[in-house]
Amino acid sequence: MPDLNEGADLDASQVEDVRGSGGGFGRGGGGLPIPLPGGKLGGGIGGLVVVLILGFLGYSGGLGDLVGGGDDPPSQSLAEKCDASNAQRFEQADCRNLAYVNSIQAYWQHALPETLGQPYRATTTRFFSNSVHTECGQADSGVGPFYCPADSHVYIDLTFYDELASRFDAPGQFAEAYVLAHEYGHHVQNVLGTSSDVRRQQQRDPGNANQLSIRLELQADCYAGAWAAHAAQTEDLRGNRLFDAITDSDIAEALRAAQAVGDDAIQRKSGGQINQESWTHGSSEQRQRWFTTGHESGDPRRCDTFSGAV
Repeated sequence: MPDLNEGADLDASQVEDVRGSGGGFGRGGGGLPIPLPGGKLGGGIGGLVVVLILGFLGYSGGLGDLVGGGDDPPSQSLAEKCDASNAQRFEQADCRNLAYVNSIQAYWQHALPETLGQPYRATTTRFFSNSVHTECGQADSGVGPFYCPADSHVYIDLTFYDELASRFDAPGQFAEAYVLAHEYGHHVQNVLGTSSDVRRQQQRDPGNANQLSIRLELQADCYAGAWAAHAAQTEDLRGNRLFDAITDSDIAEALRAAQAVGDDAIQRKSGGQINQESWTHGSSEQRQRWFTTGHESGDPRRCDTFSGAV
């Protein structure tokens, strides 16, 4: 597991904890169009393909089947729960993920202007339970972790990690970090204008929409790898390292997660045939390879998935 620094000060303002806030909306329409295996990208009207969210998975387990209610509100704020005085804080998924968010954003705050010449715009991750309303529409936990370009937030129901471990056989705390780093890769794409460029291309050329989606997703994997290469050097606002170390076993957990969520692996696990025409996120091999490209180079400039073959 990643060796998080027990003495680090975590910035809880980077996460909005809306678990238990009653974000349900009932059943019916208004769900988030996202890529589904076996079909074109969701959100198409009259053949016009529009990607509204950028999800970690290329399928939806609960799209349009939204539920009301939710968990009880947390008894403590994240700032209280995840304070350095709590010696057990990193045993809790929410505090670990707060640390990952802090690290990822600390990296991009410096790396984006230094490597790609664009100032980084900080954003927040929203922890939700069961269902949530976003500027991209309504979603439930079945869509998995996702990024909404319209409001620039990352969304995750932390129980997804249980599914990642049990259903996809990809346990591990650094697998969690990879998931968040991938979604923040989409935020970087949004800041750079890459996401909007891809959406315009998809509208002009719906027949190539899935291939464009794959390139976008693989770039987010590569960006996640670039962060992982520098994660051990990221610091809190007081200059303390957020990680004591990132080990080879941590990187192996990220690669196992990347393999598990490849389009071919998901199709195989669901008992269907391998159908490359329906892929939207890339194969297991592609996802691992592009994460490795980012990790081994440590350079986001090496993450050009839009030139040549992927």
